[in-house]
Amino acid sequence: MSQQKLFESTSQPIPPLRQDLQIIPIKENGSAFLYFHDQLEYATPDFALRREAGQLLSLFDGQKSINDLENHLGHGVNKDDLLQFIQLLDQNRVLASNYFEHHAERIEAEYESRTIHKSVTAGNSYPSEPEELKKYLDEAFAKHIDENLKTYDTAKGLYAPHIDPRVGLDSYVKAFAPIRDLNPKRVVILATSHYAGLYPEIYQNDPFILVDRDFEMPLETIPRDRQAIDQLQQTDADLGISFHDRAHRMEHSIELHLLFLSYLWDHDYEIVPFVIRGLDDLYYLKDGHLGQQLDNFTTFLNNKFGSSEDTFFLISGDLAHFGNKFGDDAGASTMFDEVKLFDQQFLEHGSQNNRADMLELMKEDYDPYRICGFPPLYTFLQSMPEVQGKILSYDLWDERERDSAVTFGSILYE
Repeated sequence: MSQQKLFESTSQPIPPLRQDLQIIPIKENGSAFLYFHDQLEYATPDFALRREAGQLLSLFDGQKSINDLENHLGHGVNKDDLLQFIQLLDQNRVLASNYFEHHAERIEAEYESRTIHKSVTAGNSYPSEPEELKKYLDEAFAKHIDENLKTYDTAKGLYAPHIDPRVGLDSYVKAFAPIRDLNPKRVVILATSHYAGLYPEIYQNDPFILVDRDFEMPLETIPRDRQAIDQLQQTDADLGISFHDRAHRMEHSIELHLLFLSYLWDHDYEIVPFVIRGLDDLYYLKDGHLGQQLDNFTTFLNNKFGSSEDTFFLISGDLAHFGNKFGDDAGASTMFDEVKLFDQQFLEHGSQNNRADMLELMKEDYDPYRICGFPPLYTFLQSMPEVQGKILSYDLWDERERDSAVTFGSILYE
């Protein structure tokens, strides 16, 4: 791709701010700033402007040019100064400009051209250097292995969190230590997709996103099961699978599970990884098009892997997301009791493989606490209707400084 130039016209309309950005007021060292948060990770990380810039930004409506704004400039500020400011915004990819579009497409094309997914969590949520990481995990598991955590050699699946290990490491250990002696040759992964909703034109008709990549983790590169993936790609049935994995570029829900497998297991195994978008349509119409796709997909998984002693299922999802950060009027601390009751019902339905009651629970107020683990867990339960589970853990991350919280738990299935 040729290099796209920054915006440089005084007569053309100034590109507006990107509508998919979150602009968050923050204070640091007594000064007020506007922090630009980009879920898609196109913008420069940690880009911020002084709060006073907000008034000028409000004038960038996609119609006005620099010439049109000349009368709005302060004393001692000329059109060249304004152009430099606009180019600063453009360079940091916060404007919906040609420069931004070119950059975004290049980022996506580079990811889609690779056959390996490089970890986006290593070095951020846990050490990226192998020896340091091994010591970090040795210490974490030693605390709980000494508590005589039972191991299971007949386990079929594990529902476990994908919360940041920095706040949920003990819960990960309680979930993964019991499967440390398993030796499956294949792991089917069903994980939450946090980003599919940002690409509605790609995924609105296909809830199950196949990630056809090997995973490069600090301790090893984990290969995909190419034979199983080829069979999925060749089926003619409407399984609701998308083979376009753009939504996985910045996803963490699969690799945080692979972190622990790569530490615990020494044997060779391959993965069949999926991320699953929201299944909200089921709240309104259980037997509609999505319901039929779910039936087809889960029937395929059951027929292909259900009776295979060499296949293990990993289900990646957290529980409730609540409080001010997630759009609730009340602070999280005022909601702990009601959320815990809801979570307990959800986990009980999940452990007993009671899909009907789980769906009814989620439908009551249309997923009132934003249970991100519902899509992958419900999919697994429908795929494996005979399995029963045991709840291993339940924990809460209280992000008190933001009046918000996330709960998470684990279930082991035999």
